[in-house]
Amino acid sequence: MGDMINYPCPDGSSAKGYLAKAATAKGSLVLIQEWWGLNDQIKRVADRFAAAGYTTLAPDLFDGRVTQDADEASHMMTGLDFPGAANQDIRGALQFLKAGGGKAAVLGFCMGGALTIIAGVKLSECDAAVCYYGIPPKEAADPAQMRVPFLGHFATQDDWCTPEAVAALKQDMAQVATPVEIFEYEGEHGFFNDNRTVYDKAASDLSWTRSIAFLERTLG
Repeated sequence: MGDMINYPCPDGSSAKGYLAKAATAKGSLVLIQEWWGLNDQIKRVADRFAAAGYTTLAPDLFDGRVTQDADEASHMMTGLDFPGAANQDIRGALQFLKAGGGKAAVLGFCMGGALTIIAGVKLSECDAAVCYYGIPPKEAADPAQMRVPFLGHFATQDDWCTPEAVAALKQDMAQVATPVEIFEYEGEHGFFNDNRTVYDKAASDLSWTRSIAFLERTLG
């Protein structure tokens, strides 16, 4: 079990997040929430990564607000300052984790997946990126400019990160110099989230295995 902490941001302000410490850390991870907020499900995922050997910090991008209502979640996401979240909350989390030494990756789901791509393109502190079903607008971050090893997990039945959008992402990243792996799973958007009816255990387990192997390769 982790704890809520305050950590410094580059502009001198502070942010809140859920910190789960690994007993013997292989590396560090910034875990980015879905549009539901920093809820118990995301905290469980942070604990799971810590148990696997990755000290994990999940920033609270919605300042304590959580919801199970899609309309409210959409409203909260629309109101998020994405550049500020990337440049302050996520960069601050990376700096906080890397102060102890070693490398740090960013991994996010849905909204957090889009922020993960932004981090991999724009944040020099990010050493690797794992994206679950999230793609930002190109004006926020061009995937063709990805600087770090990248792993993407997407669903075949997704009305946001559609198969066409994933195909375009693959094309954009075809000439990226760093390693890029993009997998598609039979299922729906949110298949990793065991709180939702779209949860798919087989896809979730396979993506977990691939994510852990990726982190071992890139952070070791």
